[in-house]
Amino acid sequence: MTCLDDFPITRRWPAVHPDRLQLYSVPTPNGVKVSIMLEEIGLPYEAHRIAFGDEGTTSAEFLSLNPNNKIPAIIDPDGPGGKPLALWESGAILLYLADKTGQLIDPDPARRWESIQWLFWQMGGVGPMFGQVGFFNRFAGREYQDKRPLDRYVAEAKRLLGVLDRRLAGRDWIVDDYSIADIATLGWVRNLITFYEARDLVDFDGFANVAAWLERGLARPAVKRGLTIPADV
Repeated sequence: MTCLDDFPITRRWPAVHPDRLQLYSVPTPNGVKVSIMLEEIGLPYEAHRIAFGDEGTTSAEFLSLNPNNKIPAIIDPDGPGGKPLALWESGAILLYLADKTGQLIDPDPARRWESIQWLFWQMGGVGPMFGQVGFFNRFAGREYQDKRPLDRYVAEAKRLLGVLDRRLAGRDWIVDDYSIADIATLGWVRNLITFYEARDLVDFDGFANVAAWLERGLARPAVKRGLTIPADV
């Protein structure tokens, strides 16, 4: 493929600026990882808001980019070797952008792997567990008479918050300097206590280090911008 026109998704969501990185997303906890990252690193990009369902994530055009029918996804017209690169999975995109720009991941190998470790921790634990809390506390699952699933995910969410709280003792960010590890996690913690309405349920105010870290993160201008991208039209 030599240009963005070769990607079927651009026929449904045309690129106004084909020389810029194309972001296909919604401002969910996974989606804002990439918009925050792009705002932090200052890489020019164009955002496309993708609806859920047949009009968006399960359309043939979107599936041509991401067969897993999940946001976010990107096309970088200036990928490795100067060729366009299509990429999905939020953690992979964060790593790619960090490596592409040399930003928000430490060049020291040991520190780099520490950041990747915490990124994987978020991907494998925080995202899935907090998402289940949201389902069973706010969405259809709240009507289930059997409360054992909710109790199980609340307990695991508390455990994960405890892991993060201990990690943040005496430090401002997860890996000393602000990094992709923080970007990956901020939106999920924010969602847990706001959109998922689980602040009291998980005893969030008992995790003082996490609360202070979240406040620091949400105060960053790039984070504020990224949390609203792509805008609702």
